[in-house]
Amino acid sequence: MGCCCSKERLHLQDPALLASQTYFKISEIEALHVLFKKLSSSMVDDGVISKEEFQLGILGSSKKRSLFTDRLFQLFDSKRDGVIEFGVFIRGLSVFHPAAPQAQKADFSFRLYDICQKGFIEREEVKEMICALLSESDLVLSNDIIEVVLDKTFEEADSKGDGRIDPEEWQEFVGRKPSLLRNMTIPYLKDLNTQFPSFKQTSGIEDYTSSSSPEKNSSSSLEGESPQCEHQYYATKRDNL
Repeated sequence: MGCCCSKERLHLQDPALLASQTYFKISEIEALHVLFKKLSSSMVDDGVISKEEFQLGILGSSKKRSLFTDRLFQLFDSKRDGVIEFGVFIRGLSVFHPAAPQAQKADFSFRLYDICQKGFIEREEVKEMICALLSESDLVLSNDIIEVVLDKTFEEADSKGDGRIDPEEWQEFVGRKPSLLRNMTIPYLKDLNTQFPSFKQTSGIEDYTSSSSPEKNSSSSLEGESPQCEHQYYATKRDNL
């Protein structure tokens, strides 16, 4: 049973204020509030989403580990207090709205790949993310193919030739390859009803494996590199990828 102060945390943010700060309408924020209440009470009814509840909503289990999910939670947890309050949840989700500008989505994706939080993306960080995502799917790529992807990615993105990708280089890179950001948009967020549907984020590794192996296409890069990730913010069984 949640305490009174926890419930106040849940209702602290004014929907009109959140609507003015995000790409959601007031009615959509109210619909998301229903989702938030389900998530925040899925393990402990305390008015905030813990990391375990976040994992439960996305992965269908609070015990599964996922680098992608860990990074996503870290970026949503902007207060760095280990939980996600309603206002923080709405602001974090807003970047995935179809109306959010490409530059904002690019900035979020850059921070997602910047695992070490140094302000730039290094080769090993990209490889770690690729390998982690592959291990969570039924797809297998050889290390040689992964290295080809990394080589081509840094050849195209690292315009300064210093072995790392800074925010400016990343913005330019995704500007030339906008499909890299397709997993940064959740179409359902454009028209929410009171019942929030599950949603998919697909980044198209199937496209990569079918067309960009060294034998088929020597110009493969990070584009299409990560596996299909289906994120369901309900605490239900995860669908097969």
